[in-house]
Amino acid sequence: MIRAYLYLAAFIPLTFLFSVSAIIATLFDSSGRAYAWHARLWARLGLRLNGVTLTLAGAEHLPAGPVIFMSNHQSNFDILALLAAMPRQIHWIAKKELFEIPFFGPSMRRGGYIPLDRTDGRKALQSMDEAAATIHQGKSVVLFPEGTRTTDGNLLPFKRGGFILARKAAVPVVPVTINGSGRINPAGQIRLYSGNIRITMHPPLAAGPELRRSEAETWMMEAVQGSIESGLEH
Repeated sequence: MIRAYLYLAAFIPLTFLFSVSAIIATLFDSSGRAYAWHARLWARLGLRLNGVTLTLAGAEHLPAGPVIFMSNHQSNFDILALLAAMPRQIHWIAKKELFEIPFFGPSMRRGGYIPLDRTDGRKALQSMDEAAATIHQGKSVVLFPEGTRTTDGNLLPFKRGGFILARKAAVPVVPVTINGSGRINPAGQIRLYSGNIRITMHPPLAAGPELRRSEAETWMMEAVQGSIESGLEH
C-alpha cells in the first residue's frame, strides 16, 4: 500500500506537468504529433516509475490506414501500456468523466480524444458519429468494449457501442489482448506491483458487405471477443 501512495505522489505531479505541456504544444502543432509524443513519454515514465516492462507481439498484423483497436481492460495500467507500446499514433474514446479531471481532461480534448456520454443514448450516438468522422480523417482510435475493468481477469459482456462505431467508420477492427496488468494493479486494492505487461495484436477483422446492419454488429462483437479471449492467459 505504501508503494501505491509513493507512486501516486510522483505520478500525479508528472501527469499535471505533462498535461500542461501537452496543452501548450497543441497551440503550435495542430497535427497531433506533439501531443502524441507527450502521451507516449508520459506513459513510459508512468510505467517505469512502478518497474513495469512491456512486451508487444503481433505488430505485423497491423494493416495500413486507420483502424479501431479494441482491447480487454484489466487495470488502470492498460492505458499506459497501450499508449507506450502501440506502433501507431492513437486517439482514445473514453467515458466523459475522465474529461472533467482538471488539466488532464482539457489536455485529452486538445489531443483530439473523444468523450463518450454513457448516461444518455442520444449523446452516445452523437459521440459515435464524431468518432467515425475522426477515423475517416485517417486517425486510429482505441476503446475498451467491456466498458469497465474486469475484477477477475475474465472478459465482461461487451457493450454494443463500439461495434456501432466500427460499422459507421467502415474500417478494420484490430483486437488486442492485454495480460499481466491485473496482477500489477489488482482490482479493488490500493496495491501496486512491478512486472511485465504483455500486449498481443490479433489479425484485423472486417464484416462483409453482405451482412445487414444488426448482423454485422453481432458478427463483429463475437469475432472480436473470440480473438481477445484466445490470447488471455488464465
